[in-house]
Amino acid sequence: MSGKLSEKLLLFRLRTKRDTESYAQLYDTYVDQIYRFVYFKVSTREEAEDITSEVFLKGWNYVNEKKEIKSFSGLLYRIARNCIIDLYRHKAAKPESFLEEQIEKGFEAGDHGKWFGKINSKLDSEKILLALKKLKHEYQEVVTLRYVDELEIEEIGEIIGKGNIAVRVTLHRALKKLKQFLENQK
Repeated sequence: MSGKLSEKLLLFRLRTKRDTESYAQLYDTYVDQIYRFVYFKVSTREEAEDITSEVFLKGWNYVNEKKEIKSFSGLLYRIARNCIIDLYRHKAAKPESFLEEQIEKGFEAGDHGKWFGKINSKLDSEKILLALKKLKHEYQEVVTLRYVDELEIEEIGEIIGKGNIAVRVTLHRALKKLKQFLENQK
């Protein structure tokens, strides 16, 4: 059974019978992707775990409200994105810059290494992560969704609320800027 068809069947069972086992299967299917998406943006395990659990709790509540869901994965990414924005807003109230704090802490290459399997060295992955952190939030998001989470352009558009062409243009600009940052690091 295809992934989308299986997802629709699980959502149907969840809505009609409040089948927690169906939600558990959806959770198992998407938890790693959502965690990776969140972790890449917050860079601490504790915050990523907290936000990931919050995403699935909010997803459960949304499904039980009987609202229309075109794509469950898209719903989860939208919820995750909003939770991350809430975290940034909360951190912005603090005097210390959140991004500077993350760069000072550095990155644990072991955690990011599995997502950058094609990069030859630890140094390369750290350079790319630092360059990514320099991009504006919108660019970071589309690059992460496309190349780390390996989502299709249509799915990214649904998540960030833009059309396919706008996503492609944003992705192109983000990659161009990322390349500039990487060339300047040499």
